[in-house]
Amino acid sequence: MAEYSFEDTYTLPVKEPLAMQTKNVSVYYGKQETPSLHQVSMDFAENKITALIGPSGSGKSTYLRCLNRMNDELGRIDGEILYRGINLNSPQVNVYETRREIGMVFQHPNPFAKSIRENITFAPKLYGIKDQQKLDQMVEESLKSVALWDEVKDSLDRSALSLSGGQQQRLCIARSLAMDPKIILMDEPASALDPISTSKLEETMQTLKKDHTIIIVTHNMQQAARCSDYCAFFYLGHVLEFNSTKDIFSNPKIKATNDYVSGNFG
Repeated sequence: MAEYSFEDTYTLPVKEPLAMQTKNVSVYYGKQETPSLHQVSMDFAENKITALIGPSGSGKSTYLRCLNRMNDELGRIDGEILYRGINLNSPQVNVYETRREIGMVFQHPNPFAKSIRENITFAPKLYGIKDQQKLDQMVEESLKSVALWDEVKDSLDRSALSLSGGQQQRLCIARSLAMDPKIILMDEPASALDPISTSKLEETMQTLKKDHTIIIVTHNMQQAARCSDYCAFFYLGHVLEFNSTKDIFSNPKIKATNDYVSGNFG
């Protein structure tokens, strides 16, 4: 297997308004002395899609889950996760409020075993929203945002588990949108979907980025090239290159990145 240097890196300065940035984020699982993720510093442009790519086990999902504190129970996270001038990695930060602002969509669709309508209204009700008109409006707007409204508007009280895999995944995105997050994290959201459902999901992402910032982990190089504005290449817990997606795929600065996107990696 080819040896790649962790000293040979490239980071594109992001000159657009930022939605979030991290500074020297490292993750230590359990009682590890050596981190699984090494001092990752990255800027995320507002209303853009950033794709995290790299081989399995390179730290992409570990990093993604740090961004809304989903790794808290698994180990120690060092460094700063900056959102609106606040370090989200501070113990004083309200984790539940953080997850209202920074939503997560997982690899496999995980709708609640409730109706389509209740999947959308469950969290808003927990946060004290009781006005039925407002709840109905949330249902319609969030389902329209993911291009699912026309498919389900006449059957909102049927079980969400009766939907197809692609519809379930879009419903899970709609569920996160009901809380009006500013940032949406997606961990390989299309890995369990067929090509048609994947295409619809990608169209949904392009619509959502008008009002949201999206950070997505994907193993699908074509998907990263099609959908994202920026790309970060992870390798063994390090970010070797962060660049515009166009340059990552047509003019990478680092040999390891070039080998990976051209299929000559390893």
